Amino acid sequence: MRVRNRLSRLLVVIGPGLIAAAAGNDAGGIATYASAGAQFGYRTLFVMVLTTAALVIVQEMCARLGAYTGEGLVSLIREQFPLRIGAFAVMCLIVANIGIVVSEFAGIGAAFELFGVTRYISVPIAAIVIWAVIVFGSYRYAERVMLLLALVFVTYPIAMIFGHPDWAKVGAQSILPHLLGQKEFLFLVVALIGTTISPYMQLYQAAAVADRGVGPDDYAGERLDSITGSVLANFVSMSIIIATAAAIGGTGPLASAKDAAEALKPVLGPGAEALFAIGLLGASALAAAVVPLATAYGVAEAAGTERSVSRTFAEAPLFLGLFTGQVVVGAVVALAPGNLIDLLINTQVLNGLVAPVILSFVLMLANRRSVLGEAVNGPVLRVVSGAAVGVISLLALIVFVQSVLGLG
Repeated sequence: MRVRNRLSRLLVVIGPGLIAAAAGNDAGGIATYASAGAQFGYRTLFVMVLTTAALVIVQEMCARLGAYTGEGLVSLIREQFPLRIGAFAVMCLIVANIGIVVSEFAGIGAAFELFGVTRYISVPIAAIVIWAVIVFGSYRYAERVMLLLALVFVTYPIAMIFGHPDWAKVGAQSILPHLLGQKEFLFLVVALIGTTISPYMQLYQAAAVADRGVGPDDYAGERLDSITGSVLANFVSMSIIIATAAAIGGTGPLASAKDAAEALKPVLGPGAEALFAIGLLGASALAAAVVPLATAYGVAEAAGTERSVSRTFAEAPLFLGLFTGQVVVGAVVALAPGNLIDLLINTQVLNGLVAPVILSFVLMLANRRSVLGEAVNGPVLRVVSGAAVGVISLLALIVFVQSVLGLG
């Protein structure tokens, strides 16, 4: 009976951690990981190992905040910090999430271009369909279909093996740093951090745990879910880097989605391009619906206004208006002329620049005994998490100085 009760509790809490971590393997994530392998071979694997550790720490803190307070991240920021600081955090979340929405519509455009359909047709139609599904249709059914399509990317770990990578190099460059001082390398590192530890994931993790009613008694299972989800998701991410490095490593930045599909050829053969396009479409469409929805929930929660997809525009103007606005902006920016792969990676850099702000709030909340009581961060976790946020912040600052101010 005791074993059955424990299993029942585990089944109740399992899910938010896996979903939140897997969200990083969307259109922007796939493009960034594949570009890392194509451009720098296995050199970014050491960064990914450290990023995996940081993701585990961050997602666990967010899960703990949700379980022990029963509130989402936005609510806690609103309660614990002055209004202006809280508003700044919300604005950072909006900016970061709009960047993700842009990348998802760029992913949709890239997927359809593999089938010979121009983005100027596919992106507007996709935006209308996604908006209509959320406002008028059955989102849960659409979510299942899109998740099924995105499962194509599970083939990357298989492609990694069939691609016959140099395992000695993989091991050496995963354990020891083989970093480069080039601007392009640092730029891509921040993009990797931005897509792996995306602000959207922290928002979702805490809110999902709180919404599901996971409490302190159930937290052991949720902690396992959070850690397992982070590790498994990053195993897939590293598989993408290794598979791409083995297939086209050293050829330079990706020029198109077609290049990203090359790593799947050892497993899928001539069908690699089509299946990659299907998976990219599923992952992109799912996130293009989920991310603006999560942002709308968070902002409406902070403002204390009505928030539900079952409401009309008259009943929930802020919630549905913000969702609509993000879809429109994301689709319009994705239609801008240029390389869609570059756009995907640039939006992940934007996430990497915003990430230190959100992570700082998560860290401060998890360090406050007034918030978490006995579940507050211990001395060791304070140091480790503080160091992780510090390093991410430093990298973001370097890239900001180089890219925005044009120095270095």
